[in-house]
Amino acid sequence: MIAVPRPALAVELSASVAELYSKVSIFPPTAKSMTVCYGFVCRRRAILDFTAGDRNALTQIMAAGRGSAAAERAAVRKAVIWFDRRMGPVLGTSTRVARADFRHRDDAHNYDCWDTTRNTTSLLLVLQQWGLLKFHGVGDPHYRGNALVLQTPHNTAVLVDRATRVEWVVDMWTRGYAQPPDVMTVQKWVKED
Repeated sequence: MIAVPRPALAVELSASVAELYSKVSIFPPTAKSMTVCYGFVCRRRAILDFTAGDRNALTQIMAAGRGSAAAERAAVRKAVIWFDRRMGPVLGTSTRVARADFRHRDDAHNYDCWDTTRNTTSLLLVLQQWGLLKFHGVGDPHYRGNALVLQTPHNTAVLVDRATRVEWVVDMWTRGYAQPPDVMTVQKWVKED
């Protein structure tokens, strides 16, 4: 098997976003494909090569969000559901549960929060490359967790509103298969558990 380098990303990645990929030795997404992580901390992987049908479906989903930043965030929620439904039958994650971690002992069929952070960030970067994000850019992933108040550690993908600079999480780890991800301000999200 010969390794072939993938084309460079058309957008500049922040150090935090680049680290999502370098930490698990995968390439960042391109406009044509992305590595999908599952099995907890990307121990299992698959390549999603976007078809013309995939691009058409995502373009239609995102078209509903062209009116406002709030509408775009609602469209992003639907795009994440599309991703979950697209990959569930391929990976076997269509039985995945919310908040999966090592205690579920079913890593082959689940994502941990590192997987969902990578996958959602990758999807958002692809949408951005395709010009489908009008009101938002892809931000650095965020972390929360404070053992002193019994808040478990957790990470998530982030969108940044271009006009207000408000950061919004897009968190699919807290929801089960094909359920809408949490989309809320980082300010609110860091207080959740």
